[in-house]
Amino acid sequence: MEFSSKLIEKAVNEIAQLPGIGKRSALRLALHLLKQPKEQTSFLAQALINMREDIKYCANCHNISDSTTCEICANKNRNHHIVCVVEDIRDVMAIENTGQFRGIYHVLGGKISPIDGVGPSQLKISTLVEKVKLGRVSEVIFALSSTMEGDTTNFYIFKQIADSDVVVSTIARGIAVGDELEYADEVTLGRSILQRVPFEKSFKNN
Repeated sequence: MEFSSKLIEKAVNEIAQLPGIGKRSALRLALHLLKQPKEQTSFLAQALINMREDIKYCANCHNISDSTTCEICANKNRNHHIVCVVEDIRDVMAIENTGQFRGIYHVLGGKISPIDGVGPSQLKISTLVEKVKLGRVSEVIFALSSTMEGDTTNFYIFKQIADSDVVVSTIARGIAVGDELEYADEVTLGRSILQRVPFEKSFKNN
């Protein structure tokens, strides 16, 4: 792709690094920004800078937050003894949109995937295990994607907390195998949370 301006070329190359954005889409976005008032582009640039510099991660659940404790964990009306384990913040948003879950979350930051070089030590597993063993949790709900990596991560955590006095369940398989939670419709995801099953039963039937 030939550019008549090095400035446009640099902007396009940076935008094209975003997931799902190719060079042509990046060019359309760059040209769109050129047509907007300068202050609008400045607002966008400043919002991105503020997000990158000021965003925090909840000390309790590792969700993104504007403060050291996210709004969900700070909410006294939530059931803090029921913890839903998810892969990343997009899953928190997806489950919250269902309006069916009133517990709190634990964001792992990924899932175990040896082929990608991701092991248990690179995920937020130890803090979850610590909370369980300290007796702060009555139920752990696994809500990872129905993939080999998701199932491996579920089983690894289950083995870590198996000797604790805690109920371990998993969302019902209303979510198709291989699907990511963020793409599930709210009704299906909400039912999967409500109709969760004991974790041991889920893997014995597979």
